[in-house]
Amino acid sequence: MGLNKQTGNMYPWVTHTWNVIKGKCPHDCSYCYMKLYPQKAIRFDTSELKTDLGEGNFIFVGSSCDMWADTISLSWLVPILGKCIDSPNNRYLFQSKNPARFGVHPFPKSVILGTTIETNREYHTDVPFPLTKAPQTINRVEAMIRHKEAKMVSIEPILDFDLPELTNFIRWIKPEFVSIGADSKGHNLPEPPADKIKALIENLKEFTKVKLKDNLKRLI
Repeated sequence: MGLNKQTGNMYPWVTHTWNVIKGKCPHDCSYCYMKLYPQKAIRFDTSELKTDLGEGNFIFVGSSCDMWADTISLSWLVPILGKCIDSPNNRYLFQSKNPARFGVHPFPKSVILGTTIETNREYHTDVPFPLTKAPQTINRVEAMIRHKEAKMVSIEPILDFDLPELTNFIRWIKPEFVSIGADSKGHNLPEPPADKIKALIENLKEFTKVKLKDNLKRLI
């Protein structure tokens, strides 16, 4: 089997995606792009372990389902990470809204650990519908602080926030870079005004690199 070429509006610096764990993500985020597709039961696709990961690639492992959710068995994670370690001449991205589980197994030597921080606010319960079943934002921040590997933060879809608090959350994580994007699918999310987004970008540039996604143009 071959890797999937990265396409669409994900990350332009990722060359390929590889998904062994497939199906409905346990975090069930209301704005997830995967909801555009049939949501089958979560499963481990053993045939994907035959994939040739190649060399010189930047692979987003687990792009279609958060493989680090608490309900995902450790027995599923170990062979995925083992195969990445056995293909050391790539760079790997592991991104999760449950980064507390990143410590379950050694990572390949060239890795970026990422998390999503849409806002400093907790929108789990104070909107007409729950936005996500993922761990709260502060739990993600605390977990990312503990990890020593190279790190990145995705602020997407960006939700209305408090400027000093969100800036500090990102500062504490110490990411190599931050990727900022907006909702692309019209989910009627609580979005911030343009001036606040621009102020956040300037704040973040003081201590990290900032990568803006094309879909952010709608807001700024």
